[in-house]
Amino acid sequence: MSIVYRCRHCGDVVGKIDQQVIDESMLGLDKLSAEDKREMIDYQDGDLQIKTICENCEASLGANPQYHELDFFIQ
Repeated sequence: MSIVYRCRHCGDVVGKIDQQVIDESMLGLDKLSAEDKREMIDYQDGDLQIKTICENCEASLGANPQYHELDFFIQ
């Protein structure tokens, strides 16, 4: 099983961890609320997919604060 961190905006892979056993506390996932877990974590093709934000999208949001109002700002 792999843990794949993927940008929620552009879909780019930010990072990937190949791990047989996942400890939620080591990843900080135990700190998330149930709602945040539903929004950020998904299982796909046997991998744990975690939605995050990449540096490019974070910079775009910082330069264009109005983008925070949109569900998707990359077209």
